[in-house]
Amino acid sequence: MHRRTLLSASLGLGSLAGLTYLGSRPNAQPELTTHTGSGRAFGTTVSIRVLHHDPVTAQAAIDDALAQVSLVDALMSLHQTSSQVFQLNATGQLSHPDAHVRKVLAYARQLASQTGGAFDITVQPLWLAFSQAQTRGALPAPQAITEAKALVNWQGLRVDANQIQLARPGMAITLNGLAQGYAVDLALAALRARGITHALLDTGEFGALGNKAANQPWVLGIKDPRQTDALAARVPLDGRQLATSGDYETTFSPDYRHHHIFDPATGDSPTTLASATVLAPTGLMADGLSTAFMVMGADKALALAAALPQVDALLVGKDGSRRKTAYFPELNA
Repeated sequence: MHRRTLLSASLGLGSLAGLTYLGSRPNAQPELTTHTGSGRAFGTTVSIRVLHHDPVTAQAAIDDALAQVSLVDALMSLHQTSSQVFQLNATGQLSHPDAHVRKVLAYARQLASQTGGAFDITVQPLWLAFSQAQTRGALPAPQAITEAKALVNWQGLRVDANQIQLARPGMAITLNGLAQGYAVDLALAALRARGITHALLDTGEFGALGNKAANQPWVLGIKDPRQTDALAARVPLDGRQLATSGDYETTFSPDYRHHHIFDPATGDSPTTLASATVLAPTGLMADGLSTAFMVMGADKALALAAALPQVDALLVGKDGSRRKTAYFPELNA
């Protein structure tokens, strides 16, 4: 399951280039200036912007944060043959799993339970069925979907401190709905450890520290799922992390009916939502919930969001309708 968030940093009339932290600086504190860094992970460009008065400290923080992102990618990539996810899928078992992998898998199981199985990292056989058919310019045959769906069962993933096992041959997992958000969490922790208090991070999901300027939060523009150059919303980051899932990035049909998100109950893509944006206390939560909400549909998704502390959501239907939780922060366009 290829998974990539499509968001844009929306900062009004100016860009982040050359941004300084504005406003009064009591006790003659040094002026904060912008420092940037980027790298490649998860098949996309990862970028970091840091506000700090010392360029050496800022660069060290950026390097540490990018190293954490690269670590997550190296452990959880579907395609790097040295990754632990690749090894698990290739052999059906993995000895001595890394602590980061175990942590993400533990949350995957928790989220699967919370969502009644709507979130399921063992949907990878469905992705393979659709992507292989796409190379022939077709959709998979019903029998191929049935066979792949029979391999989807999050309860068939057995995890302990020393080993991970898949219950049946042919089962496979994807952490593409969690890894980018988890990378946000590790990268932000690395920035904090260097004393950074103002930063914006884009791994494909977004995280932030502090503000972009005095009393001005970082603001993200959420892509409209149907209009290429339009925004569905402008959202200020308020200390929580943000993720969006949508039906528009990796599609198997031009009408967005078949795409990279799969409903384990049907073996095909969910049919009602075009995008789901989630604010949550951690990037891991935001990433996983945005995928889960796409599968659950608006009613169940909003009910779960309301039951979870510090979680808000904006849901855009395939029909263009918009629904959101009561406290979802949104700025006027």
